[in-house]
Amino acid sequence: MKPCKSTIALSFSKAAVSYDQSAALQRKIGDTLLVGLCPTQAVDTLLDLGCGTGYFSKVLKKRFPQSILIGADLAEGMLQQAKNTVNDALWVAGDAEILPFQSNSVDVVFSNLALQWCHDFSKVLDEVYRILRPGGFFLFTTLCHGTLQELKHSWQAVDNHIHVNQFMGFAEYMTLLNNSHFSIDACCCHPEVAYYPTLTALMADLKGIGAHNINPNRSKGLTTRQQIAHLIKAYEQYRDERGLPSTYQVLYGYLSKR
Repeated sequence: MKPCKSTIALSFSKAAVSYDQSAALQRKIGDTLLVGLCPTQAVDTLLDLGCGTGYFSKVLKKRFPQSILIGADLAEGMLQQAKNTVNDALWVAGDAEILPFQSNSVDVVFSNLALQWCHDFSKVLDEVYRILRPGGFFLFTTLCHGTLQELKHSWQAVDNHIHVNQFMGFAEYMTLLNNSHFSIDACCCHPEVAYYPTLTALMADLKGIGAHNINPNRSKGLTTRQQIAHLIKAYEQYRDERGLPSTYQVLYGYLSKR
């Protein structure tokens, strides 16, 4: 069960001020995604879907300075931060499953690590296809099952509660993509790993980007010192010379509307 959208929006709105300080891996993933953006036609209008604080909105505007840039996000707090990054952009509070844009009105839709929070990925695909012009591109990243596996397995040594947000598997994503109207230019799932000196630093980053545990089935009780001690001991088994690993299973998708 996914968190309700108001919970998601509130969590990310609260993290808007701290997000950029904790989002190094998210920026790395977005930079990798952008390498594959090679449109063969003019880009008049582009949409940064789930724009967050506007980091990649700024990158996109610099790359396509003559284009109309739209940044859309579910979290109002994120949009307030984004407005400080790019002056000549349109900022819209919007749901990726019900996009507030006309059909055939956008040339490129870019989305970095936002769609995993949507309730129905097939609706996202339908909506993005609808608003794209023929020949348009949709490039996105999202998180797959296996993300934060070290944290999940470490918590399982402590109790039976759900402590880590859950995501769809790559095979399920591929089924939905193959059943969509899009042409799949490229699609793969690749593990991206961040390393931390301590578990406290990892948890601070998850909270800083708004991605701490907001699962509706999570434990509502307070975590005891003893539980934290057990968690740290379990997670330390993953440590290597680089630190404590935190793995994200990232789906990189490049789609086009023929």
